Amino acid sequence: MKDSRWLSLIVLCTGFLLIVVDMTIVNVALPSIQRDLGFSGSGLAWVINGYLVAFGGFLLLAGRLGDLLGRKRVYLAASAGAAVGLLAGGLITQAVSWHWIFFVNVPIGLVTAAAAVRLLKTDPVPATGRGADVIGAILVTGGLMLAVYTIVESSAWGLGSRQTIGFGALALLILTAFVIRQARISNPILPLRIFASRRVSASNLVQALMSSAFLGFFFIGSLDLERVLGYGPMAIGLAFLPVAVVMGLFSVRLSAQLIGRFGPFAVLVAGQGVVAIALVMLALGPVNSTYAIHLLVPLSLLGLGGGLSFPSLTMIAMGDVAPSDAGLASGILNTSGQIGGSLGLAVLATVAAGWTQGLLQQGVGAGAALAGGFHFAWFIGAGTIGATIVIAITMLRQRAQPSNEEIGENAAVA
Repeated sequence: MKDSRWLSLIVLCTGFLLIVVDMTIVNVALPSIQRDLGFSGSGLAWVINGYLVAFGGFLLLAGRLGDLLGRKRVYLAASAGAAVGLLAGGLITQAVSWHWIFFVNVPIGLVTAAAAVRLLKTDPVPATGRGADVIGAILVTGGLMLAVYTIVESSAWGLGSRQTIGFGALALLILTAFVIRQARISNPILPLRIFASRRVSASNLVQALMSSAFLGFFFIGSLDLERVLGYGPMAIGLAFLPVAVVMGLFSVRLSAQLIGRFGPFAVLVAGQGVVAIALVMLALGPVNSTYAIHLLVPLSLLGLGGGLSFPSLTMIAMGDVAPSDAGLASGILNTSGQIGGSLGLAVLATVAAGWTQGLLQQGVGAGAALAGGFHFAWFIGAGTIGATIVIAITMLRQRAQPSNEEIGENAAVA
């Protein structure tokens, strides 16, 4: 029985690997995609945001379908969709060299689905008589897509243009309709009662802002490494490796020990401070950076800050939530990261493109102008982290240090 539970956990973690690979592998190929398809700097953000917005919007619907249809059935249907969608994308883009990245998840998805059929138990379906709020999922996804589109295109239209104001107002109207619908229907995919806790609301806001800074860093960093420093795809992937290694090391083991000793609030604020320092170091770096001198330390610090911040924030977000709402709160926190990351990425990409264009008009060379735009976006990202520190200090201060048992239970739910 114990071995079966561990195998089931491995299957679920492998399924989550599909999501992680989707969100990271494309970043390495962004410069090649931009070069081959002729995307603008801000327009390239759609390569990431098209996935993030759809994933974040329909993640709420998938959670509700899991309650209605059974989590194993929904899990298998997500695996199959990823494999088929990636295969189709690879075939469509076979004429370009980077299309093979879309095949990576096919064998992972097939093996994971086969293992899930054998190892995961089929949970009983509750006889609620209520369906999933498909209309709500369409409203939130459509509204977010329109908001991202407005942000990205505002650099061409102008912030005060009729297009920007009109599309922005329409996006806000759609999202408002989504909120009103969630407050009135009996089967919402986003029960608004969960936000009655100030700490839950503030935690989701911090999650959204931190995710925007991290996703913006990877997006802009890949372009800086290729277009300014001349790195190839493999070199870009290896350059980002310290972030993943350090973040994984602290997230898996060391963060829990620090949280148990100092409490999640102190660890969260410390992690946020480290992230802000790392982004400022990157922003202040020279145009022609040397990896070992100018990049290795801030990249490692970025992984350290993320490894400290995200687990701590999860503990804080779950602290005021009843056990019956723990899964819901965790799902909403993940959704906030996806949605906040997509909107923040659109803003940072647009800001970087606009700053670069302004430098070019001043006669600055192409390489220096590109680097100037990228570094300015990192300054904005550091400012965003500064805002999360203020929110954390004013709204998320811990009343009492959690016990080791509470830490283990919350970590298991998250």
